[in-house]
Amino acid sequence: MAEAKPDLSGAGLRVGIVRSRFNEEIGLAMLKACSARLKELGVTSVRTESVPGALEAPLALQKLASTGHYDSLIALGAVIRGETYHFEVVSNESACGLMQVQLDTGIPIANGILTVDTEEQAEKRAAGKGRDCAAVAVEMANLAKSIASRHK
Repeated sequence: MAEAKPDLSGAGLRVGIVRSRFNEEIGLAMLKACSARLKELGVTSVRTESVPGALEAPLALQKLASTGHYDSLIALGAVIRGETYHFEVVSNESACGLMQVQLDTGIPIANGILTVDTEEQAEKRAAGKGRDCAAVAVEMANLAKSIASRHK
């Protein structure tokens, strides 16, 4: 049985990023780390859009995916628990929206929307999650291309 090895070569890949502006400092830290990692992996074509919050990310990602220009997409942002049920709604619905767009369009989406209890947790995870999303986006774009080319 053959198993494809992870391919982290970003050469020639086109990546779109949607960053939530809510919890702005966290999102910017994630974007900085993600962009740096994409560059390390050889990705030179990156487009970034920003949206008000995590609930708006799926629509922006859907619009980007529908252009046919991107090999993979990344969602960045942070949802920090408050005193109301709103945290659960935003966390769950944004994740469901990202998954729906990914499955409907066939474009891989790295989910970098942190869902944490405190701002301190978000600060500790921001850079690492940004870097992880860059690697996921590259690996999944390459996997999707590899599967498509093997099954023509």
